[in-house]
Amino acid sequence: MAVATLPFTGGPSKPLLLLDPGLSGSISNAQGASDQVDPLQFSAAELSELKRRFGVHGPQPRLAQLFTSGIDQLEPLRSHTLGRIADLRPVILAESQRQRVNPMLVAAILFDEMRHAKPGEDLPLAAHSGLFSTHGPAQLGLGEMVHQGLLKPDASDAEISQARDALLDPEQNVVLLVGKFARLSRELNLPKRQLQASKSQRDAKALATLAYLHNGKLDYPRRILRAMQDAELHALMYSRRKAAPSPLI
Repeated sequence: MAVATLPFTGGPSKPLLLLDPGLSGSISNAQGASDQVDPLQFSAAELSELKRRFGVHGPQPRLAQLFTSGIDQLEPLRSHTLGRIADLRPVILAESQRQRVNPMLVAAILFDEMRHAKPGEDLPLAAHSGLFSTHGPAQLGLGEMVHQGLLKPDASDAEISQARDALLDPEQNVVLLVGKFARLSRELNLPKRQLQASKSQRDAKALATLAYLHNGKLDYPRRILRAMQDAELHALMYSRRKAAPSPLI
């Protein structure tokens, strides 16, 4: 199978990724869609190729999915996470524009990863202990820094320590996340522009593939594409605040 066409193959004979009906309909009926193939369904051949090239793990166990869904219902955690993303909004928008990555994909990944982070994993002491393999808002590891040429494969202990500090820095972590999507897009020969799920099934499939490769779990793209359509998150990223007019005296 040609890797360049991986995200854009025809309808899978045995779809392995199911969507919520509302999400599936909103993407499948996008303007210009020529058929009703669900762009977030992966064929067995596609999954095999992604596993061979990048490594994937299949869906989360059902119990873990239920736990994740329960966390998503915690309104205080949601509000706190949105506040953290608001602080990172300038770097998300600037870096996404520079690397031609959809900023809503970046925001949705952060929205999901922040809410499901393990307690204490971003404390410097815990991070440098080696107890956790991923760090920061986007849950990225040292391996991604190696992929992007920011860390040598045979780095010294001091260099690894500096790299972990960089991962713990929220803004540097976001820059690395955008760089990861830009890198994967190049490796998959995706279009050199911002992908838009609402306008193209091919783009929706590509975005789902990028989300899948970030987390490696088969059910993850569904959550991310749903988060990309979250009205509150979308407003946070794109709305502009206007100063209140001065009252007439």
